[in-house]
Amino acid sequence: MLAAAAALALLAACGGTTGEETSGGGGGGGEELPLIYGVFATPLEEPWDGAIHSALQSAVEDGQIEYKHIDNVNTSDAMERTLRDIATNEQPDAIMGDAFAAEEAVRKVAAEFPDIPFSFGSGEKPVDPNMSVFDNWLQDPAYLAGMLCGGLTESDVIGVVGAMPIPEVNRIVNAFVLGVKETNPDATVKVSFINTFFDPAAAKQAAQAQISAGADVLFAERDGVISAAKEADIPVVGMMVDQKEEAPKNVVTSLLWNVRPTVDAVTEQATGKPAGEDLGPHSFMKEGGSDIAPINTDIVGGVPDDLVQQVEDKKQEILDGSFTTPVDESAPKGSIDVSQQ
Repeated sequence: MLAAAAALALLAACGGTTGEETSGGGGGGGEELPLIYGVFATPLEEPWDGAIHSALQSAVEDGQIEYKHIDNVNTSDAMERTLRDIATNEQPDAIMGDAFAAEEAVRKVAAEFPDIPFSFGSGEKPVDPNMSVFDNWLQDPAYLAGMLCGGLTESDVIGVVGAMPIPEVNRIVNAFVLGVKETNPDATVKVSFINTFFDPAAAKQAAQAQISAGADVLFAERDGVISAAKEADIPVVGMMVDQKEEAPKNVVTSLLWNVRPTVDAVTEQATGKPAGEDLGPHSFMKEGGSDIAPINTDIVGGVPDDLVQQVEDKKQEILDGSFTTPVDESAPKGSIDVSQQ
């Protein structure tokens, strides 16, 4: 008991917030379940890490794993100390989290513990023998959401607020813009970056500026934008999870990241042998790793039936392979005339 308390105290000292342990209800007649430890750089309120957390919780509910976590490990130094403490004191069967702001720290600790699978959100390559990477490859639902927004705007101005112009964000924004073009080639998309992964106040302020510049539909790539859309009473697209409950009359859909296929792949490593794999394809729509939330036709102004049908037809093309959403990771301009794309 004293050792466990000391380990928790050590983790808290690293700057994060520890979560309660959760255990699965299945496990095949008392069979010991693998322990996966989630280590998250942002608070779990941030949708990216929240989506991973939810998928891990669903694996617990299905009796597949045991799960512990810590969030808000928001500096590279804190990430390195936390990972080393967890690997040494908890000895989990796998560690999962996000490494975008701490790539060097995560990879350094992974190399020190080659028998523990590390699977982290990353823009870099996997490394043998145990450093796997994944990401939210959401270009497919982003394209469909862009089609919706292009068909909904009356001002022909659409606003996007993103984290920062990095490949992981750029490909989502660029796919969204191409989707807008399909249904509204006369539209302009205004793009703002808040240069952080989690600052709802800054994201809301950026969205309000876009509204002032004429945007009457928004894409909330970052948390905080939906609040601005609700106050302005305009349509908005959510991100990562279905955010309809935040503004039932405004959220027309949300990009959904289903991390469960990725979690299942990590669980296979936890019960078998570590590997350095690119788990990114598990997030593709045709693999069940992404989607859009059911289209909310009860939003302000409604959604035309023919627009809904256009989106559904395009989704089927993505699923059957007859349409492949382009992946463009170049930094988008601040104001984009979609006819030029």
